Amino acid sequence: MQIPTVSIHGVPDPLPAGVTVVDVRQDDEWQAGHVDGSLHIPLHDLPARIDEIPEGQILVVCRVGARSAQAVAYLAQRGHDAINLDGGLYEWEAAARPLVSDTGGPAYVA
Repeated sequence: MQIPTVSIHGVPDPLPAGVTVVDVRQDDEWQAGHVDGSLHIPLHDLPARIDEIPEGQILVVCRVGARSAQAVAYLAQRGHDAINLDGGLYEWEAAARPLVSDTGGPAYVA
């Protein structure tokens, strides 16, 4: 199965209405920095929380794109319109796209 993938240059800025960002990293990674408004569902929780995934296009992110590729494969098999961000949040950050933090400090990709 080919994993639908997009580079950061193919992701509109700002994100269009109707696109949901799903972040599949662990809690500590999420707290350090994430896309504002994204939905946090760690990869290992995805099967139990699949009902939380909204309809519409889903941009799945992690640190470098490996975990999010696994999540996209899983979501696509269940009929979701999901796409993996190639290079993950490292590429997001390198493209100077904004991140927010839950720590009170500056946001960064952990």
